[in-house]
Amino acid sequence: MGEQNFNELTLIEYIWIGGNNELRSKTNVINKQINSIGEIPDWNFDGSSTSQADGGDSEILIKPKAMFDDPFRGGSHKLVLCDTYTPANKPLFNNNRVWAEELFNQKRVEEPWFGLEQEYFLFQPVHDDTIIPYGFHGKKKQGQYYCGVGPDNALGRNVAELHLTYCIYAGIKISGLNAEVEPGQWEFQIGPCTGIEQGDHLWVARYILQRVAEIKGAVVNFEPKPIKGDWNGSGCHINFSTKKMREGDQENSGIEYIHKAIEKLSFKHKEHMQIYGTGNKDRMTGTNETASYDIFSYGIANRGASIRIGNENYKNGKGYFEDRRPSSNCDPYLATAIIFKTTCLDI
Repeated sequence: MGEQNFNELTLIEYIWIGGNNELRSKTNVINKQINSIGEIPDWNFDGSSTSQADGGDSEILIKPKAMFDDPFRGGSHKLVLCDTYTPANKPLFNNNRVWAEELFNQKRVEEPWFGLEQEYFLFQPVHDDTIIPYGFHGKKKQGQYYCGVGPDNALGRNVAELHLTYCIYAGIKISGLNAEVEPGQWEFQIGPCTGIEQGDHLWVARYILQRVAEIKGAVVNFEPKPIKGDWNGSGCHINFSTKKMREGDQENSGIEYIHKAIEKLSFKHKEHMQIYGTGNKDRMTGTNETASYDIFSYGIANRGASIRIGNENYKNGKGYFEDRRPSSNCDPYLATAIIFKTTCLDI
C-alpha cells in the first residue's frame, strides 16, 4: 500500500464491554479521514465468544459513543468506545450506559461533577499458574510504597507513567497518578467530568492501561482484595458534587446540600453496595482505610468512613464529598448514576 493511500485511511479501534465486565476491541480500517464520531459506522461482533449471546443468534451490534485519539497508532487514528445492542436494537443486558445516561438527562440543571480514583495492581507472571504483584514477597509490610520513590518502592512506575502520557495524548481527562500502599499497587484519577462523560473516560483509561501493560509484560488486576491479610485492597473512590454543593444558593450553603445528599445515601446503603462491584466484602472490613461493608458511616477527613468530607470542603462550607465504597472493579456507569439518582432524583 502506498504512502498516499495509507494517509487517507483511518484505523478505528472499536472498544466495548464484554459479558463479564471485561474490555474487548477490534480494528476497522476506514478509507477516509474521520473528523467526528458521527462519521464512524456502527459495527458488530460475535457475542457467543464474549458471553453475550449464544451461537444460534450471536451477532451483537456496537454503536460508537465516545471518540479519542489513538496513542498507540498515532496520526489521525482513533479509539472509539461503543455500547452494545441486540439485533433488534435493544440495549444488551450489561449495557449500563443507556440506563445511566437516561438518569443524567432527567436533571441536567444539577450539573453533576465526578472524579474517580481508580486503584489497581500490576502483577508479574512467575510461571503458568502463578502471578504475584510487582515486588511482593510476603515479607515487607505496607507503608513504604505509598507515593514512594526508588526501585524498592515505586514498583511498576514505567507502566503508570506511560499510561498517564497515553491518556493525555488520547484526550482522556486524567488528573493525576500515585503509587499506592501495597507493592505494585497504583492509582490514577479521572475527572472532573460531567455526567455520562465520567464513565466514558474511565472505561477508555482502563483500556489504555491494559494495552500499556501488554507492551510492558505486566498483568493488570482490578480485584478489590487480591492479596489477603493485613493489606489494603483496591477501590474506585468517587468524588461527587452538584452545582448547589459547589456554590450554595439563597436557601442553603454548599455544605448543607452535601449533608442532605449524605443523609439520602444513608437510607440506600444496601442498594448501593449491591452494584458497587464484586468482591467488595473482602475489602471493606472496617480496617485498612475502609468502612464496614454492612454499616453506613460518614466523617470529616475520615478514610475509615463510607463517605468522607475533606477538611478543605468542610472549612469552606462547600465543595464535594467522597464515596469510598465502590470497588476497583465497579462499572462506573452504574456507580456514578446511582449516586446521582439517590441524591438528585429520589424523593
